[in-house]
Amino acid sequence: MKFQTSNKPLSMFSFSSLTDIVMLLLIFFLLTSQFVIQTGVKVKLPGAKNNEQTAPSKLVVSVTDAQKIYLGTEEVNIMTLPGKLEMQLNSTKESNLIIRADKTVSIEFVIKIIDVAKGIGIDKFTIETEKESF
Repeated sequence: MKFQTSNKPLSMFSFSSLTDIVMLLLIFFLLTSQFVIQTGVKVKLPGAKNNEQTAPSKLVVSVTDAQKIYLGTEEVNIMTLPGKLEMQLNSTKESNLIIRADKTVSIEFVIKIIDVAKGIGIDKFTIETEKESF
């Protein structure tokens, strides 16, 4: 049995293998990238060396340096916060409140927000920080 070999260049290039590789890379990067839910409120978070990534949550309260309170992207005041927070708590069934307070906000103001949340039955709190290198 004699096999025939030729040294002629290929007249046609098949793109199917290249397309498969590109699709696999695209799927890999989509699955390994992290999607982080952030509100539209700009806050300078305090830094922490041992920062952990928070799980995305619908219950996010942001406090700006002017002590304005935002529930998600909606501005609320300290008096209407319990009602709106309770409505969002009932619709999402989450029990963890993420507090994104500016680093210039006093701890007393953050304690007021925690007190409001405890009053409606939220018992888990996360104060979000930025990763800081020392």
